[in-house]
Amino acid sequence: MTSQPFQSVIVGSGSYLPTQRLSNQDFAGNTFLDEDGNPFDKTGAEIAGRFGQITDIHERRYVKDSMMSSDMATLAAENALSSSGIDPETLDYLIVAQNWGDVRHDNPQADQVPNIAARIKHNLGIENPFCVAYDIAFGCPGWVQAVIQANYYLKSGDAKRIMVIGSETLSRVIDPHDRDCMLYADGAGAVILERQDAQEEPAGIMTHVARSDTKEYAWMLWQQESFNKDYGKKDLFLKMHGRKLYKYALRHVPEALKACIEKSGLHLKDIDKLLIHQANAKMDEAILDRLFKLYDMEGQAKPCMMPLTVKFLGNSSVATVPTVYDLMVKGKLDGQSIKPGQTLLFASVGAGMHINAFTYKVPS
Repeated sequence: MTSQPFQSVIVGSGSYLPTQRLSNQDFAGNTFLDEDGNPFDKTGAEIAGRFGQITDIHERRYVKDSMMSSDMATLAAENALSSSGIDPETLDYLIVAQNWGDVRHDNPQADQVPNIAARIKHNLGIENPFCVAYDIAFGCPGWVQAVIQANYYLKSGDAKRIMVIGSETLSRVIDPHDRDCMLYADGAGAVILERQDAQEEPAGIMTHVARSDTKEYAWMLWQQESFNKDYGKKDLFLKMHGRKLYKYALRHVPEALKACIEKSGLHLKDIDKLLIHQANAKMDEAILDRLFKLYDMEGQAKPCMMPLTVKFLGNSSVATVPTVYDLMVKGKLDGQSIKPGQTLLFASVGAGMHINAFTYKVPS
């Protein structure tokens, strides 16, 4: 352990966006059922239309049949390495946030051995045996939590460079008879963090906050068989108490964000961008409004402060936050960019229930 002060700075990023685009009306032919297996009194087309109004999600991306989560993650990692010019052999850790492992298009069973990080390290051809590759399962907040872990390694002096990836194929764990299936998507995002000597003008990760509310909320998301009693298989699909989750997020996420900002010695006015997990555009917008209300700044939230990709990429779980960061850094998100000297707030909420956040100062 060293006493020398260090800072953790993002020096590279990459992402992979699947090529298959599905609009809400691509679900019009689905037979949607309630939890008891009964059909709704509205058509699939009507339900799909209403879904867009409620969530503001209009399109999502699915990976092609020949690919799995580790394939997408590898492409995101290669993108981060090539755009930064960093030698992969210099990585000390490769941490992958994921929850289902590799899921084939024709078999929903999770494949976790070897772990996904080991598969990616193999795909990248990294020979360095001291590049430690491991996974973290923490629901949708997994990527943010992995960055928090990486920050500890870097600031302790234990590591020089760490790649953190989030990758998921949610399209392969959803029930086609559940209306919530329209929320989910596939994707992968990656960043490379580097330990640097602390400067007079601080940069990189400042502080973080994380919490796990399991006593009451552990089963807000879970897995169970299809709502369709005649589905014919015992496959387990992702399920969610959507309304309860929405209420939980609106109550607790703004509190956690405020705690993280204050722990950094900052005020909401000091935050330039909020890069939050993209689950539901309307929910994220409501969270931002509640955050401003906590600072007695009700009605002052500006949409540009919180860049949203969920409207056209869907909810890709652990991939959403690193993907939006990468798109902004590379000028691929209309009207959004990340500039030197800005202060960013990264945050996520999801299965567990877990909430986490960290503040980040972009190097000048």
